[in-house]
Amino acid sequence: MRIIVALDIIGGKCVRLTRGDFSTKKIYNEDPLEVARQIEESGLEYIHIVDLDGARNKKIENLGIVERIAGLTKLKIDFGGGVRSEDDLKMVFNAGARQVTAGSIAVTDPGLFLSWLSEFGPDRLILGADHKNGKVSTAGWLENSDRDLIDFLSDYKGKGVKYTICTDIERDGMLGGPSADLYHDILSGININLIASGGISSIADIDRVKEAGCEGVIIGKAYYEGRITLEELGNYA
Repeated sequence: MRIIVALDIIGGKCVRLTRGDFSTKKIYNEDPLEVARQIEESGLEYIHIVDLDGARNKKIENLGIVERIAGLTKLKIDFGGGVRSEDDLKMVFNAGARQVTAGSIAVTDPGLFLSWLSEFGPDRLILGADHKNGKVSTAGWLENSDRDLIDFLSDYKGKGVKYTICTDIERDGMLGGPSADLYHDILSGININLIASGGISSIADIDRVKEAGCEGVIIGKAYYEGRITLEELGNYA
């Protein structure tokens, strides 16, 4: 299972939110490149960069950080936040991202998302499936849709999606444990590479999502708050 460390960016700085609430912003490092280098030195390979400014403003705001990290480390980058057009996708890939996560567009403009999937391929696009109370959320979790999460995933799996990041908004940043049972339910009926996100607080939690069948797991606040060390994550990976 892939271990993926989250780098959430606001104003060029590495931050974490609680349940996606921008008023809870806590800055952990002024320089995301420094964090990325520490991640690489631990032996980990994957990072999930989220442009929170971009998600909120519906346009990419922190692309330069992707360029710096891609140029100065060998980390494999997945980027999300503010991607709204094919030109945006090309910019992100040209900046050095290996994959792009698209969530809001998959809800608001399915035809556009599917055209990206066709052009760039299922190995480069990740379906963002952020959810609250079983319904998919969009726009950096500021807007809710009426799309049922499992139906949403099943529909897109049938249309060629290979990867999804499934984030339980109510658990994100709470350090209260992941939605392992939900992931198990999803994967018992849908053959998709599911990356767990939200609630991880310990190595035992990582074991739980692994046992549920997840392909990857995103670690955020648990690392930044010292609940899990990069050494532990590197050894686990």
